[in-house]
Amino acid sequence: MPHFFIKSENVNNGFAYINDKENYKHIVKSLRSKIGEKLLLIDENKIQYETVIEQITNREITARIENNYKSDRSLDFRLYLAQSPLRSDAQSVIIEKATELGVEAVYPILTDNCSLNKSVIEKKITKWQRTMYEASKQCERADIPTCEKSATLDNLTHEKSFDKVIAFCERNADLTLHSYCLDKPIKKGESLLVIIGPEGGFSDREFEFFEKNNIPMLTLGNLILKAETAVVVALGNIIYEYSNQN
Repeated sequence: MPHFFIKSENVNNGFAYINDKENYKHIVKSLRSKIGEKLLLIDENKIQYETVIEQITNREITARIENNYKSDRSLDFRLYLAQSPLRSDAQSVIIEKATELGVEAVYPILTDNCSLNKSVIEKKITKWQRTMYEASKQCERADIPTCEKSATLDNLTHEKSFDKVIAFCERNADLTLHSYCLDKPIKKGESLLVIIGPEGGFSDREFEFFEKNNIPMLTLGNLILKAETAVVVALGNIIYEYSNQN
């Protein structure tokens, strides 16, 4: 069941009031919800509300709260993705799947073989943020991730602070994620930045950058994966490794 993001200020005395145009239109016009039907709501404090619609007016939905609790639809560590955007619609799929897999933010990175230039990327950020919002509703996330502005590898790794930074490379890497996690396990509450390159792969200059800045280059195995596949496999395996360490 898709849920809807509301503000805690719209919750009062056992009722939730939905009066923003977007949610109202989706619930009443698109879903054609009726009095007596259930709605799943969540506020900015990650409090989930199981509700039943009691009244629908021309501007507002009143829903009676039957149950509320802290949502657990989030990771125990902070996962970030830095990824070189693709030219095709595959980029929207990457944004959607990264959202489903719990990332807190996606950083579009300008790599040497990037398919898009900076101006094109900046124009698409609003669209990608919208994709994140819709995907968060569909998978009942406790929050909405952020699509950040474009950045270079140098700017991102030196101006932002992460507990761990790793790069997945289809070449120039022989260390597996499993081996890396055995040596440096991901801890609860830590921030992890995952770097994944473009369809053309990283350049020699970028491999040198990883080496110079002590960023581990990890492999996803002997198979050469498309960029969008690599994102899903990498993030999924990271969650698996974390779950089996704790």
